[in-house]
Amino acid sequence: MEVAVIKYNAGNNFSVLCALRRLGVEAVVTDDFDLIRNAGKVIFPGVGEASSAMAYLRDKGLDSLIKSLQQPVLGICIGQQLMCRHSQEGDTDCLGIFDTDVLRFPAVDGMKIPHMGWNTIKVTSPAGVIPQSAANAFVYYVHSYYVPVCEATVATTDYIVPFSASMRKDNFFSTQFHPEKSGDVGEMIIKNFLEL
Repeated sequence: MEVAVIKYNAGNNFSVLCALRRLGVEAVVTDDFDLIRNAGKVIFPGVGEASSAMAYLRDKGLDSLIKSLQQPVLGICIGQQLMCRHSQEGDTDCLGIFDTDVLRFPAVDGMKIPHMGWNTIKVTSPAGVIPQSAANAFVYYVHSYYVPVCEATVATTDYIVPFSASMRKDNFFSTQFHPEKSGDVGEMIIKNFLEL
């Protein structure tokens, strides 16, 4: 089985599966240890709340499993945030793959939270799944919390503050935006991940 999509207490699996099918890839949504461990690629997507999502992962033992994976892993939206050390959302200890914390956007007059809709990305390193050709491309966001720019950052977006649009450490990749909802650019990013 080539692609496992991690099942946990977060939504959005359907749109990820649809994006994969458009690329001719059938994936399985699962919380089964062996299926995840033996998959060629693992996708860790999600829309939800950090503390309840982490509680589900810990209850199933998936927190330890995810950190131990050796194959390419792609975290999307809250998946990226849960791969960090700690989130201000629910004062939640997360997986600690990326050595940084997740913060809530500060309140600024005239700027809406959540950050929702299309915004551009700046590619700062070729080490991730976003090619340099995607610089200044528009991608789709829905989030109230963000990862500050840090050592693992490979692409940024500016909304209220500059933040990590995409990150990479070893075999772990992530996007704060939703590539499965980001048109041709998002499809290219998913394809790049699948071809790693």
